[in-house]
Amino acid sequence: MTFKPDPNEGALAQDGYTNEKPTLHLPLSDDDLETASGVNEKALLRKLDLTLLPALTLLYLLSFLDRSNVANARLEGLIEDLHMTGNQYLTCLTIYFIGYVLFEVPCNIILKRTSPRMWLPTLTIAWGIVATLMGVTQSFPGFLVARFFLGVTESGLFPGVVFYLSMWYKRNEQHYRVALFFSAASLAGAFGGVLAWGIAHMKGVGGLNGWRWIFILEGILTVIVAFTAYFFIFNYPATAGFLSEDERNFIYKRLKSDSDATRNEVFTWGNVSRALKDPKVWLYGLGFHTMSLPLYTLSLFLPTIIKELGYTAAQAQLLTVPPYAVAFVLTITVAVYSERTRFRAPFIMGSASVAAIGYVILLANSGRPGLSYFGTILAAAGIYPATALVLAWPANNVSGQTKRATANAMQISIGNLGAVLGTQLYRTESAPRFFVGHGLALGYLLGNVCVVGTLWLVLKRENGRRERGERDGRLEGVTEEEWLGDDDPRWIFQL
Repeated sequence: MTFKPDPNEGALAQDGYTNEKPTLHLPLSDDDLETASGVNEKALLRKLDLTLLPALTLLYLLSFLDRSNVANARLEGLIEDLHMTGNQYLTCLTIYFIGYVLFEVPCNIILKRTSPRMWLPTLTIAWGIVATLMGVTQSFPGFLVARFFLGVTESGLFPGVVFYLSMWYKRNEQHYRVALFFSAASLAGAFGGVLAWGIAHMKGVGGLNGWRWIFILEGILTVIVAFTAYFFIFNYPATAGFLSEDERNFIYKRLKSDSDATRNEVFTWGNVSRALKDPKVWLYGLGFHTMSLPLYTLSLFLPTIIKELGYTAAQAQLLTVPPYAVAFVLTITVAVYSERTRFRAPFIMGSASVAAIGYVILLANSGRPGLSYFGTILAAAGIYPATALVLAWPANNVSGQTKRATANAMQISIGNLGAVLGTQLYRTESAPRFFVGHGLALGYLLGNVCVVGTLWLVLKRENGRRERGERDGRLEGVTEEEWLGDDDPRWIFQL
């Protein structure tokens, strides 16, 4: 179905545009739209949330589970059975992110040129198969290859979903949905510890050690869910079968004044180049880079960190649950308050500061495992909310569909270079205090505060210039139907 704009549209929508540009015929406000269409906006948003988010969140939960369960498998004999050294194990962690970084941007370009219903479930099947095969590898080289291709096949999910949500929701609504989606990462950490503890009891079944069953069962679960995903992943509002025609038109009109989601943009390499040349896109990437190292070092090494505090392997598996449970609650809570206040930067900086306090405790404390364990809770409680908001920020602020898809992928690629470094920090010889790993995580968190603060000032300054009309020259010779993306002076950045 093709949407057509209403030629009689008049009043100005609230988000995304300034009020100083009377040359455009802009859509009705949401309240007027709701009255004119007879569609209840709140009920429609609930319908979208209940239809779209559970499926996407489940896929990301499985994705994070399949990438991080190696930390649980390590406690159940992975290194010993494959005759790996501690450094070889770290190499297996690193190679995953190399595959992830290399294929992130190509995967989002493929998504733009195909469709979410085809691409996202196909990726999930691919990584589910690879995850299952990790449970039957017999050597270090085999496991290394499997980890590389796990990174390749998982690389398209997160940036793809962030772009996908930007085609359904208004800018101020997106970050909360991205935060809900990302909260699956902390849920995966919580469930992963419990699942690993339970599955480890299958040691000896079929002649296999417990760590093998962790990979096999969780990988098979991913494949099963992925096949069903072809039926519960929808493309875009114009073709979604669960919407009525009135609801489709309502979504179209509410997005028309708020973002570029309703524009029929043709893919061009020039728009990819625009993302590459935009300094703000690189700052978004650096914002995630400074969160990625603490995020992945925590998720990949938390069981080991806790075990080195003096707990048994089984106790360590279960003790990973509370930090992730706290992180899950705070990720959603912080996202709610960020949405209400319409600010991103202060909440990111505040959350990163909480995590930094956790690492200060881990570095300073000795001989009191309970206090160090509390430090891990603070670390998780700050890292996950901050990361969720950082990842949603470019989806809010980058306009131009191809540019935004590229920017989302660039952010994850640049960010995951931090994860590549982080995988080499927690070496066996540095246990139990892990001064290098904890110290660099602390440094990165403080760096995040600086990067996000800088980006906040850059965006605020640019908004001021647009509000004062200093960018109006860009509109010379531009027709009412033309759109300059986020270079358009009518586009206001969210801070």
